[in-house]
Amino acid sequence: MTESFTPPPVATIRAVAPTAPILQIDELLNDRSIRVIVCCGAGGVGKTTAAAALALRAAENGRKAVVLTIDPARRLAQSLGLQALDNEPREVTGLVGEGSLHAMMLDMKRTFDEMVEAHADREKADTILHNPFYQALSSSFAGTQEYMAMEKLGQLRAASESGQGWDLIVVDTPPSRSALDFLDAPKRLGSFLDGRFIRILLMPARIGGKAYTRALSLGMGVFSSVLGKVLGASVLTDLQIFVAAFETLFGGFRERADKTYRTLQGADTRFLVVAAPERDALREASYFVERLAEEKMPLAGLVLNRVQAARLPSLSAGAALAAAQRLAPEQGTPTFNLLLLHADRSALADRQRELAKRFTTAHPGVPVMTVGALATDVHDLAGLRRIGEMMSGREEVDQPT
Repeated sequence: MTESFTPPPVATIRAVAPTAPILQIDELLNDRSIRVIVCCGAGGVGKTTAAAALALRAAENGRKAVVLTIDPARRLAQSLGLQALDNEPREVTGLVGEGSLHAMMLDMKRTFDEMVEAHADREKADTILHNPFYQALSSSFAGTQEYMAMEKLGQLRAASESGQGWDLIVVDTPPSRSALDFLDAPKRLGSFLDGRFIRILLMPARIGGKAYTRALSLGMGVFSSVLGKVLGASVLTDLQIFVAAFETLFGGFRERADKTYRTLQGADTRFLVVAAPERDALREASYFVERLAEEKMPLAGLVLNRVQAARLPSLSAGAALAAAQRLAPEQGTPTFNLLLLHADRSALADRQRELAKRFTTAHPGVPVMTVGALATDVHDLAGLRRIGEMMSGREEVDQPT
């Protein structure tokens, strides 16, 4: 088991975010009152790896942790020592500590199917599950993945509260164009399912026959005519059958979405925004920080991932480049190549510091922790463990140049 929490060294964080409070990751993970950690941010910033590393570190510090990931990459399963991840929690072996770790990957359609099976009788569930419109909705409708991520979180939370599950749930939010989709999409799906369009489609089951055509025309106007021509009568019939069978579940959708949303606002939940020190990723992180504040959701801080650091910070990029130019006749020598490499990485580190400064200036109260840029991808528990150590401040950001 890793040693008890002590404050991390400040030099690394201060080099990148000199004015920001320090995000104390071990303090967060060791706080038994915190039962849900949600990792959010733009796609492609290492959010899934960060979530897995947090869950591993928590488990090796004695917690019963489960990580729910939305990323289908096989590399993560391999990093955890598993053949594959699916919709059921799989135990991770090889931990160094007294806790336990399970991992799972959201199967959007299977989670939707489970919800239908749990809240409808067998006959109605069969009607819904075999309906072509439902099959399309459960597989590809915009917002379904985000809603089902929250649905699965609700299931894990219920198991945890019953004493049969875990004392920490780490959620890797779905990759999306905007980090705000995780909060918005469940509401959009719920609004669709109990909106005016659906109520109109319910009319044939209630008033029947020709009245359906009149009601649909009245409610949809010109759009209904276009819809019929584009989709065809059979698709509209499938949609009508689906809606009639699904009617009893509509309220449950809204109720569960609202309950999980309130859970995310609770005192035992924390959000971690993960970002790379890049313009677009930090812009997304800034939007998310502001949105979390608007929704009164508890933000723990920012994990700034893949930070570049130079071994010789006293040698600036300009000085290294000037020295390389003086060695121009000796191009190709190890010294020349090392000077150019140092100049390139130092210039990158300078750009990253400037971008981080803009974020911390805009959000001065947000705690920050940095994670160094690694030379290779994470491919095993040791790699995840090292990421966790860097997030906790146990290992300096140290990328040799």
